[in-house]
Amino acid sequence: MTNANATSAATKLPPLDETLYRRRRRAQGLREDLTSFWFLLPILAVFVVLFLVPLVQTLYFSFTDFNGYSMDMNWVGLENYAKVFSDSSTLEGLGFTILYAVVVTLGVTVLAIPLAVVLNKRFVGRNFVRSVFFFFSVPSLAIMGMVWKYIFSPMKTGVVNSVLAVFGLDPIPWLSNNALAKFCVIFIAIWAQIGWHATLYLAFLQAISADLYEQATVDGANAWQQFVHITLPQLTPGIVTSTFLLMSGGLKVYDLPYTMTKGGPGYSTYTVTQSIIQQGIGQSQYGIGSALAVLFFIATGVVVFLQMGVSNLISRRFQ
Repeated sequence: MTNANATSAATKLPPLDETLYRRRRRAQGLREDLTSFWFLLPILAVFVVLFLVPLVQTLYFSFTDFNGYSMDMNWVGLENYAKVFSDSSTLEGLGFTILYAVVVTLGVTVLAIPLAVVLNKRFVGRNFVRSVFFFFSVPSLAIMGMVWKYIFSPMKTGVVNSVLAVFGLDPIPWLSNNALAKFCVIFIAIWAQIGWHATLYLAFLQAISADLYEQATVDGANAWQQFVHITLPQLTPGIVTSTFLLMSGGLKVYDLPYTMTKGGPGYSTYTVTQSIIQQGIGQSQYGIGSALAVLFFIATGVVVFLQMGVSNLISRRFQ
């Protein structure tokens, strides 16, 4: 009897006005937006103070002859940008930076994926081997550079040359030859980062269902076909993340080449970041350094957006 009365009372309630309903929904949405804004306000403040304000200041200084100390500056227009494109050391640094970023990204990706596949298999001492490879990425690249500077020393006392001397071979000018210096810096960068990115791929591999491989085995697919048609498509999000980190980190590299070669011999391992620091701080040419920083910021943004576009195309291709 009580349920019948409740049902009868419910049917007698007036229908909710559509306009009132929409107003309530808009008010609720506004409250949610305000709540989200208050949560995002600290992050927005940090972004403005630590990124947007310095970026605007750098853009302004790039059109002046500011020396980094005195605020008595003159407007020079595009003169600093013209000097950037006419400086041979800066252009060589740009060339090596692009070479470093591309080769390291490709090298780490090509080697880390097979390594992750091997580390994902069951074998004795698997956890220890994983730890060893991951340990390579624990020290900073600056420390790696100082250690390998001694190992690849062109002197007879260098570790590698000392080993070669045992076999009666002459010392090799590892860090005093332009091509060899580039090779050594890029080789160490790849060697130091393989373990970390292999661990990243390993996390994605462990999320792949074993049923996919069992079904492929039943259908007669061999190991290579399973890798191409199952493993690689499932690793696409990891590849996108890994290559983005490698490319963005490679374009702003400074510590490893500087600690190994100081940018030499000559300007063979000179980087854009080193050029910005030395011209802006070391030579008190803050205007030129700011102009180089602005150009580098734009170039890096273009490269990253292009990479993201290509990565999205690849992701949709494998979906």
